[in-house]
Amino acid sequence: MKYEPNLKSVRKHKVPDWFHDAKLGIFVHWGIYSVPAFAPTEQGSINETMKDQAYHFKNNPYAEWYLNTMKIKDSPTQKHHNKVYGKDFTYFSFIPEFNQAIKRWEPNKMADLFKKVGARYVVLVTKHHDGFLLWPSKYPNPKKKDHFAKRNIVGELTKAVKERGMRMGFYYSGGLDWTFNEDPIQDFLSFVTNGPLEPNYHEYIKKHFIELIDLYEPSIIWNDIGYPPDVNPYEIIAYFYNKIPDGLINDRWFQITKKMRDLIRDNLDRFTQAAKEISGEGAGADVLKPPHYDYRTPEYATYHKIKKDKFESCRGIGYSFGFNREEGEKEHITINELVRMFIDIVSKNGNLLLNVGPMADGTIPEMQVERLLGLGRWLETNGEAIFETRPWIRAEGGTDDGIDIRFTQKEDTLYVILLDTPKSEKITIKTLLIDKNAIINVLGYTTELSWKQIGENLTITISEKLEEAPAYTIKIVPKPSK
Repeated sequence: MKYEPNLKSVRKHKVPDWFHDAKLGIFVHWGIYSVPAFAPTEQGSINETMKDQAYHFKNNPYAEWYLNTMKIKDSPTQKHHNKVYGKDFTYFSFIPEFNQAIKRWEPNKMADLFKKVGARYVVLVTKHHDGFLLWPSKYPNPKKKDHFAKRNIVGELTKAVKERGMRMGFYYSGGLDWTFNEDPIQDFLSFVTNGPLEPNYHEYIKKHFIELIDLYEPSIIWNDIGYPPDVNPYEIIAYFYNKIPDGLINDRWFQITKKMRDLIRDNLDRFTQAAKEISGEGAGADVLKPPHYDYRTPEYATYHKIKKDKFESCRGIGYSFGFNREEGEKEHITINELVRMFIDIVSKNGNLLLNVGPMADGTIPEMQVERLLGLGRWLETNGEAIFETRPWIRAEGGTDDGIDIRFTQKEDTLYVILLDTPKSEKITIKTLLIDKNAIINVLGYTTELSWKQIGENLTITISEKLEEAPAYTIKIVPKPSK
């Protein structure tokens, strides 16, 4: 079908099966900010800092926000910058070092890692809030000369990713560009009013979206921090759908008009309190839903139950998306936590967009690689219970000895995923009635398991000793109806 540039038409677009099937994507945040590679860690992750907006922006754990945070008086980032580089050294003075470093980047090596982990798609930041472009656009930044990478990172990574059978998506910061508005974001009000309002900004980013779609044919357009007000976002969305029928857009296309900005300014306390309450679920969880989207994007957050709408949880392996050399082991999610979080997300109709923050030369830090490979090892055995599955009638369950369970299903199979290693050979799954002729086994083992139905509970006997692992999958065929 042909989509028209209006809400009624684009709402006819459906989430394609490939995205439901994919489950795992890799986010890539890489840019000028990868050179200073600094953000404070002592204050915790965004889920801690966001409890107070002004405190958050001053102590922002996101290294990719370096340009903004270094402008905030007495912030840890400003103190660090002045001490290490000096007050007269600007953020944009990092560009030559970045352009020199990316000469050493190996896109095929990066794509090989993503493939090895089991990712089905990749989303690359093409322009972050600092306005720096990772491709040689025909439409250069009108505010800052030569504000782009001297290597076509977008084109080279897209080629490498697609050659390995993965899909490619593009992040683009449509709502913020700090070359158009240099005022720092310090609190809730400055956050919602920082987006450029000048008409030429919309024309500038519109040309970028069309150029990226035409040149590289991405499967995902991942916009961030909204879209300029008082213009038609459906022009870009319809253009994308018509060009890539099985493409998707995310949910960060909200528009804050001048009238809305004035309303927020006049009722600041009420809106600030509402933002605090929302951030209790994690940054970006159900915030400012636009009239149309294909899927939701909770950030450093998940949901507590199966969601009707498709969602994609995004987060870094550490506290930051961009590389932050201040982060150590304690700031990074463990392999066990990562695997269990991923299972939980999938059981509730979600995908995981797991971020890597390369160093300036494109090298992915070892602590991030370790987590990626740990997830990949688990998926080698258990991927059947993840990819191409759908949520069952309920997401959660448990055993009588306290092991949490998540359920997924595929065709005539139910996957019962234990979020720990069973400590005894008998496992009793609470409230699970199965067919009398059901066949049960553990993924990775060939032995058929004996089982017994005792009322509504199912007791399974595993005679083989299971090695310690983040999770184990019990496969049941045929799947029960409840």
